Amino acid sequence: MKFLALIPARYASTRFPGKPLADLMGKPMIQHVYEKAHAVFDACYVATDDPRIEQAVLSFGGRVVMTSSEHPSGTDRCREALVEVERETGTAFDVVVNIQGDEPFVSREQLELIQQCFEDSGTDIATLVKPFGPQEDVFNPNAPKVVVSAQGYALYFSRSVIPYRRGVEPQQWQEGFKYLKHIGMYAYRTGVLHRITDLPRGVLEQCESLEQLRWLENGFKVKVAETLSESLAIDTPQDLEAARAFMARNGGL
Repeated sequence: MKFLALIPARYASTRFPGKPLADLMGKPMIQHVYEKAHAVFDACYVATDDPRIEQAVLSFGGRVVMTSSEHPSGTDRCREALVEVERETGTAFDVVVNIQGDEPFVSREQLELIQQCFEDSGTDIATLVKPFGPQEDVFNPNAPKVVVSAQGYALYFSRSVIPYRRGVEPQQWQEGFKYLKHIGMYAYRTGVLHRITDLPRGVLEQCESLEQLRWLENGFKVKVAETLSESLAIDTPQDLEAARAFMARNGGL
């Protein structure tokens, strides 16, 4: 199978403008992400709407494709980038891997796990989960939960705690049960990517503000792989300072 790794990167982040170009140990953040992705996937591109990011990627020897600034999500940006890369290279790809441009701690294990999901011919889309740790707040609505079938497919994603443990006090819900936290990395068969980006927002997505519910609501099969590592996103300048401190303590990523 031919995999295309795409790294959507916007300059105009509301909480942290210019985030992909923020310095981490002497490199722009987008370079850390690109190098991690390119170590696993030969075909790897940053998909951006800003010439400053384009120039930064070219300056470190990366590949980049320019896309519209009007996309509502990284998934939509990936579709445009796929079309452009296939046109430029003359290559037809089987799977697109969408890697967040603000996650410099993404691990090789995670990238290989999501790739392996497509060994199952029934997989339309793949994503990752991680068990909640005992000290993590399973009730945090900003940490979406996932329930998975016996065959390894997502049944539902929710900001609420799922499943509800009837007859058990909420403070004990994490005792004796493994709740799964969604890790926001996706991969899509290319034909599926074209189809899901043509779909209107569904009722479930509008309720929970989770785009993956649109896919489930329309019958797409989302394969789930479990990782023990978590790639921490950098959403604010405070997150960046915490990442710098972590890297200083550990000698890098």
